[in-house]
Amino acid sequence: MKKSLFALLIVVFYSFTTSEETITISGKIINTENGTIKIKGELVDKEIKLKPDGSFSENLKLNYDGIYKIETSKNSIPIYLAKDSKLTIAADDANLASTLKFTGKGSIENQYLAKKQLLNSVIPDEELYKLDENEFLKKLQEIKTSVNALYLKTKFTDADFKAKEVRSIHYLEQKHLIYYKNLHNLYARLNGFQVSKTYPKLDEKIDFDNEFEFLFSNEYQDLAVYKFYENMHGDGSLPAKNRITEIKFLKSQSLKNHLIQNSTNDINIENPDFEKTYQDYLSITNDPIIKQALTANYNGIKVIQPGNPSPKFNYENQKGGKTSLEDLKGKYIYIDLWATWCGPCREQFPFLQKVEEQYKGKNIEFVAISLDATKDQSKWSKFVSEKQLGGIQLLADNEMKSKFIKDYGVYEIPTFILLDPNGNIVTARAPQPSDPKLIDLLNSLKI
Repeated sequence: MKKSLFALLIVVFYSFTTSEETITISGKIINTENGTIKIKGELVDKEIKLKPDGSFSENLKLNYDGIYKIETSKNSIPIYLAKDSKLTIAADDANLASTLKFTGKGSIENQYLAKKQLLNSVIPDEELYKLDENEFLKKLQEIKTSVNALYLKTKFTDADFKAKEVRSIHYLEQKHLIYYKNLHNLYARLNGFQVSKTYPKLDEKIDFDNEFEFLFSNEYQDLAVYKFYENMHGDGSLPAKNRITEIKFLKSQSLKNHLIQNSTNDINIENPDFEKTYQDYLSITNDPIIKQALTANYNGIKVIQPGNPSPKFNYENQKGGKTSLEDLKGKYIYIDLWATWCGPCREQFPFLQKVEEQYKGKNIEFVAISLDATKDQSKWSKFVSEKQLGGIQLLADNEMKSKFIKDYGVYEIPTFILLDPNGNIVTARAPQPSDPKLIDLLNSLKI
């Protein structure tokens, strides 16, 4: 009997995780910027091209009943899809949440979600978490009361949705409680704030590794991801290898996918174990889109290994015209990626000026590439002149999205790069000017 029951459970679970149904979703969404929408969920990322009048009809393959997202270039809203859904959607992207209307099977649940989102957005999170403790708890109770009232007056047709939504409302409250506790200092610009002894405790009965809950509730997703990092003793800044072990132990594949998605930038030039991290992440996630992102990062790092030809640039020179990498061949090139708005970048100026003076007349060019916006060209040029910055001063063509910056996998500045006289990479992450290791490196090259 026990063996038969166990076998039945395996069949039920296998059916849940692997069965796939095709549903039809249609409608009309006007005023989108690029004429497309996306429907996203676990292992689902479907782009739909709208007709000129905003209408669409699309067959969508689902492998679970739960929460998905409709995204435009400006908005993102939750949508509930089940394997028997047949939804028609109407909305104006200029004000998506308040104009969203559903008809067809599943419309009642989705209209509820749209109204719930409006209730939750009455006060932005930043303003909510800025309140003092008593005012925050009062406002949170108001939000919960209004959501509960909406829930009670809604005549749901999906019994499974109705049962799970009770827990989702509870997760909503729990999420705000834990976020406030950790974000009030930031938004209220305080230091050392701690909640009072009477502050509500987090529900210890919540299982933060539950696949079924993860697929249904965005609020649960936020909580589960947050608790994972909290249990890792901080904000997730520990080395990737420390997190990989813990991620592997999780039961929820969807939670694993989200954590890997949040960690794709662990595959970077500064991670000495990037190859192992890449292989480990690939082995954990089953999401092809995440695998593509990981592989793109990995391939990008392989390109900027020492000895490889450097990615090219051809940028506006503060003194007029443009300067390309080809123009500078024949000398070592020390590149400073910076911006006028970057405090840590400005802190390096005095050290960089000393290095420039020390190597004046030698076989090296000092090139500063600003990531300021092109619309701020005059501001950048004036800043360079007033600060009497030396070297070759260039302005990138698209800020952090400039191809040269993306090719080098740069996510923060200042970043420094050293190239040899042939335009090949010495190091894609050179020591900064304040680091004595920079002089050691330059001297080792006999510049």
